[in-house]
Amino acid sequence: MQLRVVLEPSDEGGYTALVPSLPGCISEGDTREDALHNIQEAIILYLEPVEDDMDFSERAEFLEVAI
Repeated sequence: MQLRVVLEPSDEGGYTALVPSLPGCISEGDTREDALHNIQEAIILYLEPVEDDMDFSERAEFLEVAI
């Protein structure tokens, strides 16, 4: 999966990284490399299903879509 990441120098030093296509997925790091590593971890956690999210009615359909 390829996602666009915005990497921006912070006023306080270091870098802020965010993923525009994943609202609220943001991280930071002291260096570019740290910020990129941290945003990769944030993306994994963002996309990880939460067990509470798996409570569906018996009539629910599970489909896959290609984008």
